[in-house]
Amino acid sequence: MRLLGWLDGPDERRGIRFARPGGDWEFWSYARLAGLARDLASGLLARSHQRGDVVSIVHRSGPEFVAGLFGTLLAGGTPSPVAPPGAYTDSAAYQAHLHGLFSAARPRTVLCEPQLAEEVGPVAAAAGVPTVSTVDDLLAAAGGFSRPEPAELALVQFTSGSSGVANGVRVRYPTLEANLAAISSWLRMTSEDPTASWLPVHHDMGLIGCLLTPVVNQTDLWLLSPEDFVRSPARYLRCFGVEGARLTAMPNFGVGYLARRVRPADLTGCDFSAWRSIIVGAERIDREALDRAYQLLGPFGLRREAFLPAYGLAEATVAVTGLPLPEVYRSVRVRPESLTPGQPAEEAEAGQEITGCGRPLDGVQVSIVDDSDAELPDWHVGQIVVRGSSVADGYLGTPRPGQSSRLRDGTLWSGDAGFLVDGQLFVLGRLGDSMKVRGRTVFAEDLEELLGDLRAPARRLMVVLGESGGTPTVVVVFDRAREDWLSRTPRLLKPRIADAELVLADVPRGVLRWTSSGKPRRRSMWDAYLRGELDAP
Repeated sequence: MRLLGWLDGPDERRGIRFARPGGDWEFWSYARLAGLARDLASGLLARSHQRGDVVSIVHRSGPEFVAGLFGTLLAGGTPSPVAPPGAYTDSAAYQAHLHGLFSAARPRTVLCEPQLAEEVGPVAAAAGVPTVSTVDDLLAAAGGFSRPEPAELALVQFTSGSSGVANGVRVRYPTLEANLAAISSWLRMTSEDPTASWLPVHHDMGLIGCLLTPVVNQTDLWLLSPEDFVRSPARYLRCFGVEGARLTAMPNFGVGYLARRVRPADLTGCDFSAWRSIIVGAERIDREALDRAYQLLGPFGLRREAFLPAYGLAEATVAVTGLPLPEVYRSVRVRPESLTPGQPAEEAEAGQEITGCGRPLDGVQVSIVDDSDAELPDWHVGQIVVRGSSVADGYLGTPRPGQSSRLRDGTLWSGDAGFLVDGQLFVLGRLGDSMKVRGRTVFAEDLEELLGDLRAPARRLMVVLGESGGTPTVVVVFDRAREDWLSRTPRLLKPRIADAELVLADVPRGVLRWTSSGKPRRRSMWDAYLRGELDAP
């Protein structure tokens, strides 16, 4: 599947509808987007851009982002999408994040929105970036256009940074095209399968799964921002129930948000019977959230098999495994005490429920290995290892501190723990976000699942694990804790954590740290705890 093939014959009828305030949509046909992309490519070349130069794109989802991305590719450059500041509440933290990304990617140009230039410009200059430009700047410089050869790299994308500082990943053209083809094949995607998405376009799931895949297939796309989704999840759902979208993807917390915030009365007039797939990934799958979303949407025609749990990561371009159509998601119950790397997970009728993330996509191989890289059989817990045509070329420079995954010679050691059952992958969590208690491994995700009984809203608590003063320590950080959360937490966790120290912290809004794609930044919160920055209730 050619990444730039659609630009040779862009569709006048199909395209992207960008969400605008007040419930309106702004339609850009693929032909119009292709024209803007060529003009931006011409502007880059007029400014002496060379083949392989990186362009960091700091834009919200809109036609300028899409055209900037493909304009960079048409100019023989390599785009590197960067989250705009809306994903951060702390300006200093955002600027430090930007400086790290610019220093790693070493872009020739930063392409940003005019209103961001004042904030982005000084950071780019400090990182040694020669030029900061806006779309209007490039259009003013545009002239004739002679298309150069593509660069070696189609994309520099950054990991989420959930286990440390974000690392740049080198994605070649064949690698990206292989993953796009694998996703299209998995979803049995045709030109009659429109997509709708609210995911941020700077990160792998939203960028590759929900933007590039529909664009290269030239299928219609409804594109909202994460803020649009938070303000009006029912507007997003009407893309499927009224407008006719059929495909989407989101992290697990998005499914839970729909189930909590949308009421049946909000869906009057919706028909979801044509909605074919909801890819659910980015976190351990919450079976209860899937069930509650089905209870909401099923009466309006959604089929349970539309939920497709999946697993992926930036180092594998994005998608690694996914539940095949038309299977229904499956869970197994295992004894929590048996979820220790190198050991078999033991089934138990009243055990912990783990939901499968499907099977490897076309061209991808998944195995589970122990600490010595020996492959383990079914049901045995170990590190998830990925090989195949979708695995990225490598990192930019030396991997940064805190990076738990490794890339070498087409093999990705993911840093995630899991096990296989009959070819299906069951993901447990990050190996770096676990600790040993009396010889057994406990994952942060395990403890957050137990705390689900508190019914705390999403992103109002986070569990971080580590060793403090030689003692295994569990820190539960609450965002404006309720009294009953604090009183019930020890009773819920003590049976699982045995004699590990349990610390409760209550912090104001905005202190809990998340990546720009919504994943918990546990290492960052653990460091804050060690520095004494988290207040006890």
